[in-house]
Amino acid sequence: MKTEFSAEVALTPAFHDIDPMEVVWHGHYVKYFELARCALLQSFDYDYPQMRASGYAWPIVDLRAKYVRSARYGQSLVVRATLVEWENRLKIDYQVRDADTGEVLTRATSIQVAVDVATGEMCFASPNALLERLGKAR
Repeated sequence: MKTEFSAEVALTPAFHDIDPMEVVWHGHYVKYFELARCALLQSFDYDYPQMRASGYAWPIVDLRAKYVRSARYGQSLVVRATLVEWENRLKIDYQVRDADTGEVLTRATSIQVAVDVATGEMCFASPNALLERLGKAR
């Protein structure tokens, strides 16, 4: 049984991601987290289309980031997403690193909760649709 769920994506900041200070604008990191999160969710076949098909939406209810060092135009980056909680919510940790040196540039965490699409009600425990894919069904 898989004990760690994580995925990495490689990317290079585009010119349109750069701000007047010639670094990646802080808001674009959220897009980078999303790319890594989708790769993570795809790794256990529960990406957004599968979530919707299972009857649940998973909105992000909290997002926190710590910017350690700025990324720059053309810099090769690796963004890693790791699932750290799944019983009552999805808590995902992120790390943005320089691909060449391994230096950590940004750390972040997002929290998502299950919402029943039919009723709009938030679930207080993760649904079996997720747990089965993780090999953690009740």
